[in-house]
Amino acid sequence: MLLLVRHGESEGNAAGLLLGRLESPLTERGRDQASLLGSGLGQAVDRVVCSPLGRACQTAEIVAEACGVATVDVDERWIEVDYGDLDGTPLATVPGDLWQRWRRDPAFAPPRGEALADVGRRVRTACFELVGDDGGMARAERHVVIVSHVSPIKAAVAWALGVGDEVAWRMFLATGSITVLGWGATGPSLHGFNLPPGWSPPGRQEHA
Repeated sequence: MLLLVRHGESEGNAAGLLLGRLESPLTERGRDQASLLGSGLGQAVDRVVCSPLGRACQTAEIVAEACGVATVDVDERWIEVDYGDLDGTPLATVPGDLWQRWRRDPAFAPPRGEALADVGRRVRTACFELVGDDGGMARAERHVVIVSHVSPIKAAVAWALGVGDEVAWRMFLATGSITVLGWGATGPSLHGFNLPPGWSPPGRQEHA
């Protein structure tokens, strides 16, 4: 299974900012969410991967320690979308026509930013690598945690469902939430979405 974790609440999240590549440390609530994540996942985790951004690394380190995973693997492909000139902008001040253009066109990128379609391409590659060959990695009874951000997690869900990146606008992901992707006879599938911190994988609480 791939257990996609949105990092705990950051100061930028709490302030209602459009937060992409800017660094923003976890709040106290965010650290509590990370601790709950680790407690719930427990010894079911074999590997922890994370985005290079600090809020994801902070969350991943707390989760890894609770799960008994010695190292966290940083993968640039799980970094948040680049909002370019809009990074750090209060959400309430983003012009409505710009939101509409984003929603209509996954290839649209803000000035000096990145398109959702670009996020989708890098995330799909990362997902295929993590599921591995038949019987290996996340296709077997292994649980891989990926601590990332809203846009990459939504892109991974689009990959699992076989739909376009525009579906991102029809999803909501809370901080500290867990999204679960599995692999079946016909490929990837969605097993759980926006699950709260503290959720535990069913049927496997210890390493085999």
